Amino acid sequence: MKNAVIAAFGLLMAGTLLAAVPVATPGGALTRALDNRDAFTRPAPGLTPRELRDFNFGNRVFNTNWAVAPASVDAFDGLGPVFNRVSCSGCHLRDGRGRPPVDGEDEMLSMLVRLSVPGTDGHGGPKPHPAYGDQLNDRAIPGVPAEGRARIEWRERAGRYPDGERYSLRAPRLVFEDLAFGPLGRRSLSSPRVAPGVPGMGLLEAIPEADLVARADPGDADGDGISGRANRVWNPATGRTELGRFGWKANAATVLAQSAGAAHGDMGLSSRIFPGENCATPQLACAAAVRGDGTDLRDAHLDKLVFYLQVLAVPDRRRVAPETEARGETLFAQVGCTGCHTPVQRTAPDALPRQLAGQSFMPYTDLLLHDMGPGLADGRGDFLADGREWRTAPLWGLGLVPVTNGHSFYLHDGRARSLEEAVLWHGGEAARSQQAFRRLAREDRQALLTFLRSL
Repeated sequence: MKNAVIAAFGLLMAGTLLAAVPVATPGGALTRALDNRDAFTRPAPGLTPRELRDFNFGNRVFNTNWAVAPASVDAFDGLGPVFNRVSCSGCHLRDGRGRPPVDGEDEMLSMLVRLSVPGTDGHGGPKPHPAYGDQLNDRAIPGVPAEGRARIEWRERAGRYPDGERYSLRAPRLVFEDLAFGPLGRRSLSSPRVAPGVPGMGLLEAIPEADLVARADPGDADGDGISGRANRVWNPATGRTELGRFGWKANAATVLAQSAGAAHGDMGLSSRIFPGENCATPQLACAAAVRGDGTDLRDAHLDKLVFYLQVLAVPDRRRVAPETEARGETLFAQVGCTGCHTPVQRTAPDALPRQLAGQSFMPYTDLLLHDMGPGLADGRGDFLADGREWRTAPLWGLGLVPVTNGHSFYLHDGRARSLEEAVLWHGGEAARSQQAFRRLAREDRQALLTFLRSL
């Protein structure tokens, strides 16, 4: 199935490189020709006036700074008691990608640290840390202690291509400070994560499960070295175990579950999906803090937030150097990257909202888990994902990250300072492709990277 994708593109025949001919736009009917700082923030074309009103209200929910309860505007109060940021856009600036701290910054502005201890919770997910829960909340409302903070120390790793060109990769080391409830302990598991971009979530949600499962090859039956697996996760919105699609380890099944979970964990907002507060057992001041009446994130507001995320437009590709990009796209397939970064997907014909139905689009992902080797391993499992596995990240919008978010940091923890470094970090099931990339002539490596920047 994976190799069929390459054949469908007509990229390789008898060892001869042919021009790549896309069969779909990046977002199907949700595609817009956008290349400015707001490229990730626009609605899909063709929304009705009522749909556009719902989109705009969802946009307001996404960008509103939540207040401590009680506040003068009770529709947007209930922040905390412990939290990381006061709004969704606090991490997903202009709906884009977060980054690690840079020189001169002493806090994580658009990333967080997942926490757990060995074992699983009652639904098979990570077992929360007994004192700090499943992520470190570095902020709190007045009268409540923040849990602590984490910073990153970087260590450089020198490398060299076969042709002699040098490069350097950096690896992170987490350092925890000001922990309010004691040390994490030797058995604790931690994983730094930057906020991913959010356009296209509705399309990914609308891919039929059977299509995604058909691409899985857990036993590597075809012998290509790639053994993608589907994650099966607890969906608190339905009370069932379902296919995971969202998050760095595919630990959320739907846009609703992902959105409500982020609101709860990142901002401390209760909802119909997560009705309780995010206070770990020993955090007595958190549990006793004054709160507003009822649920923080109202049902109608949550539903409009989900609609907003489902119908965000996907930016079209930029054609700056068409011949170089076409050669890079061909090389991308030739070195085996399409074995995981599946170019084309299709949504179900009856998908909702209506804009998502029957769309062919190009996310460059199979949404499956893959062993990425020891270099990227965080040692922290998440449902069926083990400590070396990550979901294949979609590649659409990569080239616009510097424009929309003002940086060029990639991978789950932002360690890669360029797309080149991101490719070089690939190991495990992607080791063959990484080595093939390293063996390319310099101009071919640059052509492949030019293709990635065009997405």
